[in-house]
Amino acid sequence: MKFTGTDAYVATDDLTVAVNAAVTLERPLLVKGEPGTGKTELARQVARALGMELIEWHIKSTTRAQQGLYEYDAVSRLRDSQLGDERVHDVANYIKRGKLWQAFAADKRVVLLIDEIDKADIEFPNDLLQELDRMEFHVYETGETVTARQRPVVIITSNNEKELPDAFLRRCFFHYIRFPDMEVMKQIVEVHFPGLKDRLLTAALTQFYDVRETPGLKKKPSTSEVLDWLKLLLAEDLTPEDLRGDAKDALPRLHGALLKNEQDVALFERLAFMARSGR
Repeated sequence: MKFTGTDAYVATDDLTVAVNAAVTLERPLLVKGEPGTGKTELARQVARALGMELIEWHIKSTTRAQQGLYEYDAVSRLRDSQLGDERVHDVANYIKRGKLWQAFAADKRVVLLIDEIDKADIEFPNDLLQELDRMEFHVYETGETVTARQRPVVIITSNNEKELPDAFLRRCFFHYIRFPDMEVMKQIVEVHFPGLKDRLLTAALTQFYDVRETPGLKKKPSTSEVLDWLKLLLAEDLTPEDLRGDAKDALPRLHGALLKNEQDVALFERLAFMARSGR
């Protein structure tokens, strides 16, 4: 089976090539890109398109690699032993399976999403090298070795908050999701707002890309944010003329959907002041 995108996800040609190459090579697909460019959603749509179950592992700054394999609850076992519970005689009762174990133990091939791997400690990727390479790991408490029944399709996302180790990168197929140009963005919008009038869409996206390209902007608005903004424009029944009229004041209409910090709002307010002053 080949991934070609879905009716709910516009995949560029280079992205579909990357997904299918990673599946063929049986290597993790490392996807980087700006926040809000659809990296997490890609895994969901790949699972949907290939008819596979999706297992999601969302990484936090406190996440340890071991948690993806399993966790041993020694505290509960100690408590049960004090209460005379018969469960204490089988240590397996206190082993909690992690996301990798769930993916390895699945009867059918699954898609495993390791989301925002760059949030974790720098050693996190290295700690998973052997497990992702060999598709097995050892459970020391029970003495068993867990081996993947079917090699999962592994999709790993990163927002580029920190560099990943070279040894980890060597084991991945890499793809960077570039921010969509105007034509691709129109296709994405059509998926979410079918039949949107072209004049309004063109006016809105022109203003959106002008905002993104403003020099000095701290956080550029993303795909998800332009979709929120368009939803508000439709709810307010605004016209292309409304947007063009607002452009004289620099700040876009309903700018809270696009500008997410006070520095960027202040930047546009300064630009508006300079425009009114004729500078």
